Amino acid sequence: MIEVREHGEISRPAAAVWAVVADYGQDPRWRKGVETMAPRPGGIVRVGTTTAEVMRFAGRTYRNGGEVTGVEPGRSFDWRTTSGIDAEGGRSVVSLGKDRCRFAFHVRVAPRAASERLLEPVLGWLLRRAIRADIRRLADLLHHDARASRL
Repeated sequence: MIEVREHGEISRPAAAVWAVVADYGQDPRWRKGVETMAPRPGGIVRVGTTTAEVMRFAGRTYRNGGEVTGVEPGRSFDWRTTSGIDAEGGRSVVSLGKDRCRFAFHVRVAPRAASERLLEPVLGWLLRRAIRADIRRLADLLHHDARASRL
C-alpha cells in the first residue's frame, strides 16, 4: 500500500482555493500528468459526483473512474476509484486567515501487479514528489488568476 499525505500553505482565501480544488474540471490546470478529467455533473463536487480521468504517471497511462464519497462543503471531500487503479483519498482546505489557507491532498494506492508491488518504495517517492509539485503548481495558478482578475 502506498499512502501519501501532503499539504501546503497558499496565500489566497480558502474560498478561492476551494473553488479550484473542488472542481475536478480544473484538475488538468494544476495536476501534472492529468490529460483529461471529466466530472459528472460538472462544477463543485457533491456526493455522487463521478469522474473519468486519463493520466500519465511514471511512464504509463492510466484510465480511472472515480466517485466522490463524502463532502464537507467549502472544506473537504473524499473520493475513491471505481475502475482503473485501486485508490482512495481526499482534499481539504483550511482557512488560516483572510488571505491564507492550507490545502491538503492525500491518497492511498494499492498496487495490483506484482511488478508494481515490488516498486512500491519508488512509486511512493515519485507520487509524493508529484503531489508536492502539484500543490506548488496550484498556488502559482491561483496567484496568476488573482493577478489577471485585477488587470
